[in-house]
Amino acid sequence: MKYGFVIDNRKCIGCHACTTACKSEHQVPVGVNRTWVKQVEKGTFPDTRRLFSVMRCNHCTDAPCVSICPTSALDYRDDGIVDFDKDRCIGCKSCMQACPYDALYIDPETHTAAKCNYCANRIDVGLEPACVVVCPEHAIISGDMENPESEIAQLLSRQATKVRKPEKSTQPNLFYIDADDASLIPTATYQSDVSLWGSQSLGVGHFAKEAEKLAFTNTDVVTELMNQNKGYLTEKEERITAPKSIDKVLSNAKQVYNTPQKGLLWGWEVSAYVWTKAIAAGMFIVPMIALISGWAEVQDFQWSAAAITGIIFLAITGVLLVMDLDQPKRFLYVLLRPHWESWLVKGAYAITAYGLLLSIILVAQYFELFASFNWIYILTGSIAVVVAIYTAFLFAQAKGRDFWQSPSMAMHMFTHSFLAGISIFYLFSLVTISHESWLPFLGKAALVGVIANLCIIAIELTITHPTKDAKSVVQMILKGKYFIPFWLFVIVIGNLAPLVLLSIGGYDKFTGSISGILILIGIYYSNHIWVQAPQRIPLS
Repeated sequence: MKYGFVIDNRKCIGCHACTTACKSEHQVPVGVNRTWVKQVEKGTFPDTRRLFSVMRCNHCTDAPCVSICPTSALDYRDDGIVDFDKDRCIGCKSCMQACPYDALYIDPETHTAAKCNYCANRIDVGLEPACVVVCPEHAIISGDMENPESEIAQLLSRQATKVRKPEKSTQPNLFYIDADDASLIPTATYQSDVSLWGSQSLGVGHFAKEAEKLAFTNTDVVTELMNQNKGYLTEKEERITAPKSIDKVLSNAKQVYNTPQKGLLWGWEVSAYVWTKAIAAGMFIVPMIALISGWAEVQDFQWSAAAITGIIFLAITGVLLVMDLDQPKRFLYVLLRPHWESWLVKGAYAITAYGLLLSIILVAQYFELFASFNWIYILTGSIAVVVAIYTAFLFAQAKGRDFWQSPSMAMHMFTHSFLAGISIFYLFSLVTISHESWLPFLGKAALVGVIANLCIIAIELTITHPTKDAKSVVQMILKGKYFIPFWLFVIVIGNLAPLVLLSIGGYDKFTGSISGILILIGIYYSNHIWVQAPQRIPLS
């Protein structure tokens, strides 16, 4: 048994009965939607038409929201329905980043995620979903797709259908008859500033925090997206490039109504936590490399300083992680109710293990418990590597954001941690006396790290992103909204200036410390851009 939906666009009249029935059935607050009707106008005046597409959870066979959820709040039922348990949700918004279809939202009343659950409460008592029952044109068909006698199975066997974003390999179980790409592809149309239900344009609750319009606010990005998606001309481009006249009132394709934009789901807290986590992990990665390679002698006080600094920045990381949750009181659910397929859980346990090992090192050093500490230094450094890179795999689970699917993201995170650790050790050198081999080691390591970082940035922005959405993010970084912070803070201040300083005086603690400060600035801005820019691509 596998339940699914068919939306027959030949019949849909855009009456929004399904939206209101869904809201009534599940008490969905104003401003957020489990089911909504997206409206797109297409054509040139006077030859225009309006397209209607019912949008909702696709109840995917391979649902990325289920995989990424750290507390198993989302799960598959035996009948194929992807259900949701709000009592387990911590409000981390990972599921929203993972869903390519913009189907989830944060409920402003419960502060947990929510979505269409196929009216599982009705299915269990033999009824159809509320939206199916209320539709006046029978444009929504539900049922068991594996039952050859069902209406939905017969429709699927004889009608050509489309699904949204098949390239995501989620195997969605929501099919459209007579669908138009202008409606199904989010970036094929410009979302007008003026629309039906415009008062909801900024959302409610969690989404009201982000007052900025996110999609298509940059002309360069708009042009790039439209050129990539069948050359649809946007209303904004019409206003920019042509005088206003009656035949220019409507563009080739534009959105008239859609669900309110959700804003930046992961804001400054996530950017900052990736930065503080990089510092915490780097504090043991750097001396571990020196120990294993024999390139420099690490003194006992440096190990102690690394452990103390690591604990401090781990604590800050934990605070930032909790701050980002919409249900912060449930943060322990990640450890107590873990879903091991989620990299958020694996990362949480890695951070916990790392913090525990750092504490053990400090206690053992104070009481001189071990004859040799090398084994625990290497073990702790190995866990630090996991702490440094696990976020890359978490981002990779967020399938809704194409730019994060880069195979070089793990090296990106490791290099940042390596450079962050070097930077802090340079600053420590101003107030401590280290072994004569230490500063030369830091200088050489920093040079290698900066060069590697520049190479990784070049790879991530050139050859690793085949999709249109990812390429649009690249354009946003290189030429659009993030042009100044990327080129000024990431490239010039964070990489080129340190490269010059290190080449001149990498063995000097003052020059190295200045380089370290610049590197830390560059890492923060790099995290800020890499976290935020992909979220500006609309998913519905």
